Amino acid sequence: MESIYAALLLHKVGGNITEATLEKVLKAAGATVDKNQLSKLVAGLKEADIDSIISSAAVAPMVAAPTASGAAPKAESKKEEKKKEEEEDEEPTGIGSLF
Repeated sequence: MESIYAALLLHKVGGNITEATLEKVLKAAGATVDKNQLSKLVAGLKEADIDSIISSAAVAPMVAAPTASGAAPKAESKKEEKKKEEEEDEEPTGIGSLF
């Protein structure tokens, strides 16, 4: 996973994504370097459009978790719907907001 983060970082700053540059980033971060994994990653990203991958990941739909009781009473259900609508209007937070 660290190698993917390194590739994203290099892409963001406009660097070339090669095995050598990925290895430098990973070593600078103190991560363990797996050269086989780096080779596979570079080969996989060679034809990939990283910007479109990031934009499609940033708009992935959010699915609500099921309730523990299965179904909420109608009064609670209406309150929850209003609360969900208010939450949907808020800006995204967490790592998803970075893309």
